[in-house]
Amino acid sequence: MSHRKFEHPRHGSLGFLPRKRARRHRGKVKSFPRDDPSRPCKLTAFLGYKAGMTHIVREVEKPGSKLHKKETCEAVTVIETPPMVIVGMVGYIKTPRGLRTLNTVWAQHLSEEVRRRFYKNWYRAKKKAFTKYAKKYDSEEGKKEIQAELEKMKKYATVIRVLAHTQIKKMNGLKQKKAHLMEIQVNGGTVPQKVDYAYSFFEKQVPIDALFQKDEMIDVIGVTKGKGYEGVVTRWGVTRLPRKTHRGLRKVACIGAWHPARVSFTVARAGQNGYHHRTEMNKKIYKIGKKDQESHNAMTEFDRTEKDITPMGGFPHYGIVKDDYVMIRGCCMGTKKRVVTLRQSLLKQTSRTALEEIKLKFIDTSSKFGHGRFQTIQEKAKIFGKLKA
Repeated sequence: MSHRKFEHPRHGSLGFLPRKRARRHRGKVKSFPRDDPSRPCKLTAFLGYKAGMTHIVREVEKPGSKLHKKETCEAVTVIETPPMVIVGMVGYIKTPRGLRTLNTVWAQHLSEEVRRRFYKNWYRAKKKAFTKYAKKYDSEEGKKEIQAELEKMKKYATVIRVLAHTQIKKMNGLKQKKAHLMEIQVNGGTVPQKVDYAYSFFEKQVPIDALFQKDEMIDVIGVTKGKGYEGVVTRWGVTRLPRKTHRGLRKVACIGAWHPARVSFTVARAGQNGYHHRTEMNKKIYKIGKKDQESHNAMTEFDRTEKDITPMGGFPHYGIVKDDYVMIRGCCMGTKKRVVTLRQSLLKQTSRTALEEIKLKFIDTSSKFGHGRFQTIQEKAKIFGKLKA
């Protein structure tokens, strides 16, 4: 501690310990928004796949700011969000130790992509999952059993969550065939209304615009990009030692006093960096694109060039966005193709940024593989002329 004049703020936050690899690949919703029984029933989260980033130009509407009525260029992330399929529901009871599962009801027909989720090795398996359960819907006795389960939920449950899975076969950029399955809480209405609401959606598709609207603030939950084993300078941001240091300089000079005779957990050490579970709050939705509709392309009121949201040559390491998508402001965690959870905001949004209406003037679709000069193939052909076959 010699030569420290006044203070020395620590390097790196201890709030994220332990810095080790996440146990789960899909972002888990640790807490859903607070329930309000006076509102109509609504789902609170959705799954999407990160496609890549681009930039937009918009006019700022912020009276008093120097940017007011001026154009600004901002980075945006495109997340592909094909409709999710609801295949079941779970009822929970509140106990002094937290929530406890009451019971689970599944739909009759489960697609192959979600049944793959219950197997480690699909091609070798007998593929018998849910075959016996589906037969319940064919007999009167089985139907009564399912209705009894639903009535039990209506009577005793306090929290209702639906089981929904992604339609991963619709994803062009992914090789994976196994769908991601998650629990999504139903908020609003009484418990019997929630059960009826969830049951009415069995085996049906729920699109992204049923949950989120343009200009809404949402939270993004996922696992960050993995970096492997890294040293203290990169992992904790500690200062490098002087050039002449013996045995290396990208180190911590002193890892603690003689006594206590052990290394404190607060000392920066080398180890795993990245692939951590993180939640990023307050991401504004700039655009929601629907498949086979005008909203899917990158045209705006000011830029009438006919072009799709996918940049020239596709999103690097991803490909073409063909289904519904959400465009959020700024970046989000994870690599391309990473599954991310979009959740309704936990807070009541009152800031000017949250309430500002976004008017996009231009969406960039130039190639993201190098220095893209052209927005469309036609524009490129006009300048280059006919190229050799």
